[in-house]
Amino acid sequence: MIDVHANLDDVRFDEDRAKLIKQLRAAGIRRLINSGCSHEACAAAIKLAEEHDFIYASVGIYPHDVAELEWNGTGRLKEMAKHPKVVAIGEIGLDYYYDTASKPMQKKWFHTQLELAEELNLPVVIHSRDAMKDTLDILREHPNNTGIFHCYSGSVESLREVIALGWSISMGGVVTFKNARVAKEVAAAVPADRLMLETDSPYLAPTPYRGKRNSALYLPEVAKCIAELRGTTPEEIERITDENALRMFRMV
Repeated sequence: MIDVHANLDDVRFDEDRAKLIKQLRAAGIRRLINSGCSHEACAAAIKLAEEHDFIYASVGIYPHDVAELEWNGTGRLKEMAKHPKVVAIGEIGLDYYYDTASKPMQKKWFHTQLELAEELNLPVVIHSRDAMKDTLDILREHPNNTGIFHCYSGSVESLREVIALGWSISMGGVVTFKNARVAKEVAAAVPADRLMLETDSPYLAPTPYRGKRNSALYLPEVAKCIAELRGTTPEEIERITDENALRMFRMV
């Protein structure tokens, strides 16, 4: 299985990161993309990717951390993005749930990082929270970009717009939650060639592990739930999502 969005550099993995990575490999995790959200996290993601052949990295500045770009510009990010184990720009986007960074500043650097992804011919990992309309409006201004909406939390109606613009989505543990009606509707509706799996670990562990530290060891629970919603098998979900991930991120 392939986890297209994890945060293995998180402090919650500090005590047993090496042991967990061995467990992931033994459990059949074919590829894992560790996502950067700040300059420091991006550097840590690249270091992990250098140390483990099945781990890759994405690099980008998270909406709440775009002040780093106000101070430093995109020069350092661009150099990191040229690393051979970096397969995407992200996670980037808009987050209006908190007011850590102003909306104009978030939009400015979302545009700029999309331009960087186009320049480097890299797919994009989108973070969009309470900001779907503005996210889609900005993506319409960048028709040459593509990638995924990670941990997709929008409606089926928004999904149709995402798909029409040429983007894909990744889904994780939330779809297994009992009260996650919209996520379940999305999982059933998304076209097979636009779906991928993620953990967003250490966050959002699936049922029956909800509340625990998440990891790709629990990814089979997500595949099982989505398979039930789509009337197919977990093996088929694994096959199509692996194919989609390998194609999108050009992982060898």
